[in-house]
Amino acid sequence: MVSVAIVIPTLNESASLKRTLRQLAYLNPAAAEVIVVDGGSSDDTVAIAQTCFREWPQGQVLCCDRAGRAVQMNAGARAATGEILCFLHADTRLPDDAIAVMERVLSDRQTACAGFISLMSGVDRTRWGISFHNFLKTYYAPLLFRPHRFVRGLRLLFGDQVMFCRREDFWNCGGFTEALPIMEDGDLCLKLMHYGRIRQVNRIVESSDRRVARWGSLKATGIYLYIGFLWGIGVSPDYLKRFYEDIR
Repeated sequence: MVSVAIVIPTLNESASLKRTLRQLAYLNPAAAEVIVVDGGSSDDTVAIAQTCFREWPQGQVLCCDRAGRAVQMNAGARAATGEILCFLHADTRLPDDAIAVMERVLSDRQTACAGFISLMSGVDRTRWGISFHNFLKTYYAPLLFRPHRFVRGLRLLFGDQVMFCRREDFWNCGGFTEALPIMEDGDLCLKLMHYGRIRQVNRIVESSDRRVARWGSLKATGIYLYIGFLWGIGVSPDYLKRFYEDIR
């Protein structure tokens, strides 16, 4: 059995984090490490994590001197000792056997990185249409913009799909590119392609629909398509970030 370290970047996630951490306590088998990396929250995020970890020896809280998912996830990866790194959003929930799934998927040395199917849901609804589009996007985006790599096994994963890879491969490719304010997940997929294929695992994780609830389904779909298309043709992520506001 290999060890899995779960890295959770946070910034003002008090509304979601407690539920996520409580759910992680029921993983079977358990994660070897759970590392919350905070980017300067002004709410109770850090206190919630510290309280949850008081009787949880594999949990730790790190505080970064600057915010940014790529920066925070790299900091968590540096602190981790697990052979597999799993990057989990604070508003996403894993199936109870997620650790076993990760170990099984990465036992295939031809696979460098994988993620789950993200089912987006909220308090009163499940976003079936957007969830299905996000499922398809994993395949059609690389097919449209990187067809030669698609044939070799590239799939484009996003953060709410809970990406996981070997720690060795992660650092061999340089980890997340910290200069990127957005699309650091897609960028990592492209870099990890040098070590094997990228897979979408046929299992579900449940992610918050808070962004769609704020924007509305049509606007959210339009923004996702717009950002994805412009990134695919090489537009700077610094420009794209202006369309992707932080929502908590």
